[in-house]
Amino acid sequence: MVERTKGLLVLEDGSVFPGYSMGAQGEFVGELVFNTSMTGYQEIITDPSYWGQMVTFTCPHIGNVGINREDAESCEPMVRAILVREMCETPSNWRAQQPLPEYLAEYNIPALVGLDTRRLTLTLRDKGVMRAALATNSTDSARLLEMARNAPDMSALSPVEQVDTEAVSDWAEPVAEAWDAIKFKQKDAPHVVVIDCGIKHNILRILKTLGARVTVVPANTSATDILTLNPNGVLISNGPGDPVQVPATVESVQQLMGQVPIFGICLGHQIIGLACGAKTYKLPFGHHGGNHPVKNLATGQVEITAQNHNYAVDAESIKDLPLEVTRINLYDNTIEGLKHTKMPVWSVQYHPEASPGPHDSLHELASFVASIA
Repeated sequence: MVERTKGLLVLEDGSVFPGYSMGAQGEFVGELVFNTSMTGYQEIITDPSYWGQMVTFTCPHIGNVGINREDAESCEPMVRAILVREMCETPSNWRAQQPLPEYLAEYNIPALVGLDTRRLTLTLRDKGVMRAALATNSTDSARLLEMARNAPDMSALSPVEQVDTEAVSDWAEPVAEAWDAIKFKQKDAPHVVVIDCGIKHNILRILKTLGARVTVVPANTSATDILTLNPNGVLISNGPGDPVQVPATVESVQQLMGQVPIFGICLGHQIIGLACGAKTYKLPFGHHGGNHPVKNLATGQVEITAQNHNYAVDAESIKDLPLEVTRINLYDNTIEGLKHTKMPVWSVQYHPEASPGPHDSLHELASFVASIA
């Protein structure tokens, strides 16, 4: 059992949320967001796109199925902290290897429990993403407010440098046999080079299950070095932070366009937009959850998608560019898909690997692999 102590969360607008700690002890600052997914807390906690962020779970009770090493989206938790109404300390699932509070404490991740997550979510929805300070050993709200207001803004950081791979490597692990959602395996083995900006492991697993040979390279890898690997296609991954903070990746994509097919996911979608001359902007409170309806403008079909991003491509900025909007978010009409009108370059803002989330968009990865086979 993890020791419980009193804790306090203070937002930069002065809002105060008391609770008690069920994770690491200490003081922490970060950007605060909320996630509306009802399941998949382990995948969310280990998603590199959450680096530096405190995540509020709108689902009132998490931890029931514990933690297992097979479902992680990276080698360790990536969130700065988690904030929940209730957390289970005694999981009941045959796959569970560790209780969630114990896992968080092992990796020095704080968890504040028992706070009013409904009021916290409404505050973020009304006022937007904010910086926050969390303490498990102090109730000095004035000092925590100062810490929150002095915390670095995510737009000024370069978090991709903290989460991408350090060296070129091959990926060999497929999707677990028990998961039969992937049924499109290719006859050949096209070579996919993945530009790792903080990729989730399930994207790599699905590519491998689809029959691709997968090579992962660091985010700052040059176009020349990528082409030396002789890829049939390049995938630009998801990742944390503001896309303007990865200029080396944007430059590489600019040089790769027209030489090899390119597919972008989430941050990769935004990077493609920047590489084509578009602009990006920060959303008020971002898209974080597994229930976002996205409309395919060519077919009229609506898919329910999993999303995790704070930035979007500016629709006004692409009007004179060789880019076509292929999908929109039906919540707020933001751009969810782009396609280059002259080159094999396309992207989606959501997460087609469905981990966690609905499987509606798994065909996106299958289509990419099929198109380069």
